[in-house]
Amino acid sequence: MLRRVRRAAFAAAVLAVAACAGGQDTRPEYVERPVEDLYNEAMDRLDANDFVAAAAAFEEVERQHPYSRWATRAMFMASYAYYEARRYDDAILAAERFIDWNAGSEQVPYAQYLIGMSYYERISDVGRDQQMTAQAEAAFTELSRRFPDTRYARDAGLKLDLIRDHLAGKEMEVGRFYLEREQYVAAINRFNRVLTEYQTTTHVPEALHRMVEAYTALGVVDEARRYASVLGYNYPGSEWYERAYALVTDPDLPPVQS
Repeated sequence: MLRRVRRAAFAAAVLAVAACAGGQDTRPEYVERPVEDLYNEAMDRLDANDFVAAAAAFEEVERQHPYSRWATRAMFMASYAYYEARRYDDAILAAERFIDWNAGSEQVPYAQYLIGMSYYERISDVGRDQQMTAQAEAAFTELSRRFPDTRYARDAGLKLDLIRDHLAGKEMEVGRFYLEREQYVAAINRFNRVLTEYQTTTHVPEALHRMVEAYTALGVVDEARRYASVLGYNYPGSEWYERAYALVTDPDLPPVQS
């Protein structure tokens, strides 16, 4: 009986509180502020390196004054603030939204650059998944295609070289994995991809040598010698050519077929 009384008293108290709360809004009153004040506050937070707060403040500019010229600036600056805060997914979303809504803006190349950088900053070593690397490549390639004469495109070009070298490194790692396990056809496919898709990277000499190794192991000597010749012609002084030459001149190999 005492437990029932306590439950009833608790229920009555809850109802009383709910009734009181129902008569008034306890949320802070919304006050629209001048757009200049909001934007300047956001810039102050950005200058203070309070990047998350700055991004939120820039988004408030857009929320309160969506059709003002300040809203366009704030949309772009929110992306930059999120990037500086290392909240890369938020930076990408904000930059993509800015590009969608302001396709003719002179800030679009930089917004596209921020998208690329937001992926680029998260590139992992070749032993891990390379999704971010591929997305960075796609973003920078788009930047170079659409805005080739901008300084952002020039920097993107340099980063694309590094990205492609990184992706080629991943292919080489997988190829070596297959080679060590005597899965030669799978290894050849990986090394051949380096030669066809990443032929300007630093991994090409080794890829040619690994092709020599794989074809020699398969007994396809003519192909092994062909790749050794390509390696010797393009990289005559490299360590990889010396190793390939030693393989294809092994006296135990059959003679070259006419």
